[in-house]
Amino acid sequence: MIAALLAAFVRLFTGVQARWIGCTPGAMQRVYFANHTSNFDFLVLWSVLPDQLRKRTRPVAASDYWRAGRLRQFLAESVFRGVLIERKKVTRANNPMDQLVPVLQGGDSLIIFPEGGRTSEPEMRPFKSGLYYLGKAVPQVDLVPVYINNANRVLPKGELLPLPLLCSVIFGEPLRLEKSESKDAFLTRARAAVEALIDL
Repeated sequence: MIAALLAAFVRLFTGVQARWIGCTPGAMQRVYFANHTSNFDFLVLWSVLPDQLRKRTRPVAASDYWRAGRLRQFLAESVFRGVLIERKKVTRANNPMDQLVPVLQGGDSLIIFPEGGRTSEPEMRPFKSGLYYLGKAVPQVDLVPVYINNANRVLPKGELLPLPLLCSVIFGEPLRLEKSESKDAFLTRARAAVEALIDL
């Protein structure tokens, strides 16, 4: 109930529009990967998914941010069902893949931000390797590029209160890791797939 109300509030507050350019909002399992300019990003993307998809789609988020306070942690873990991962001091003992791959193997979808941290620059950062390893570990899952427009103006970095500005979320054509494709080649291709959605 809380999740449904929050999703409705985000849609009303931002007037967000979803545009399914390269795929349809079907029930298949996916990894949605998007640009990252605001802590509002995953909320905007998550809110435009149809109800049944939203219930089976879990955002991946930084544990150091979302565990900094009881309310954040409650929202992240109990409402959004987020997968909270280590992003600063990754070791073999806390490798995010050990959390993410079982989620996909269990049938849920994921929302991830391959740039890692947020950026205020107009150009996206190079993608980190996690998306490649997910594609390699669970090759049957579609990897869907997503461009989130204007969320950085709704909740700019360093601000606490969001502003009611219009957003859009554009879903592109799903990708899969090609046979013998190198990590660098795939990550370049995936980043380009998100960038191709900017002017659509």
